[in-house]
Amino acid sequence: MTIDEALAYGRAQLANSPTPHIDARILLEHLLQRPYSYLLAHGDKKLTAVQLADYKRLIARARQGEPIPYITGQAPFFDFMVRVNTAVLIPRPETEELVTQVVQYAQTLPAPRIVDVGTGSGCIAIALARQLPQARIAAVDVSADALTIARANMFQLAPGRIRFYEGDLLQPLPTPPDIVVANLPYISESEWTLLDDGVKLHEPSLALKGGVDGLDLVRRLLQQAMNKLGPHSAIFLEIGWQQGEAAAQLARARFPAAAIQLLPDLAGRDRILIVKT
Repeated sequence: MTIDEALAYGRAQLANSPTPHIDARILLEHLLQRPYSYLLAHGDKKLTAVQLADYKRLIARARQGEPIPYITGQAPFFDFMVRVNTAVLIPRPETEELVTQVVQYAQTLPAPRIVDVGTGSGCIAIALARQLPQARIAAVDVSADALTIARANMFQLAPGRIRFYEGDLLQPLPTPPDIVVANLPYISESEWTLLDDGVKLHEPSLALKGGVDGLDLVRRLLQQAMNKLGPHSAIFLEIGWQQGEAAAQLARARFPAAAIQLLPDLAGRDRILIVKT
């Protein structure tokens, strides 16, 4: 079977995927450790028997619903690739806007102390480190396995720029941060039942489930922030599209004098909560 034929096979096998062409291509790129340009230029090149068997195994995993980033062990975020496994959430494109908002605010400060709470793969903290050379960045996660991945990503992508802490939200931090950024679990119990099996069966529920209304972790973070933040600090949170007003009310109750803002995603739905004390 040639490269072109293998890609056609992959597309056919993954016909139920919303992106069969992309999935088949990424898996073959991963297997051959070659870029897409190579596949295009060598479409008539035959795969070895071992390569073909391995490719069919990768396709079979994807056909069973295993997310492509878990199969390849990496996922894109901004202009870099982070290592991922089932201990961490796969980065989503909408989270890049959260980072962009933090960067814009942080650039107004001389040497901001920033903490990424629930860091997972470390993608947010790493993106901030790469875009904010003046910032002092910390990252927290309750999962030791997630921190192992985050540290490995930091060493590869932003060496020496991030301090890691294991523990509950803001509690492990030795000093108050100027900026808190978090993409915490915000899937409600009712939403969980409707999630795609590729998410429910493979991604860590610890990084997804946010309690009955999806806001349990947001409540706890805001409560801890009351005692952890200084008088001129900011909190940037990614939230579920239907949680905007409820999340804003939680923030107002704890920070009545703060400036509170909701920002939409590309679909026009509430996605980012900003609290400036």
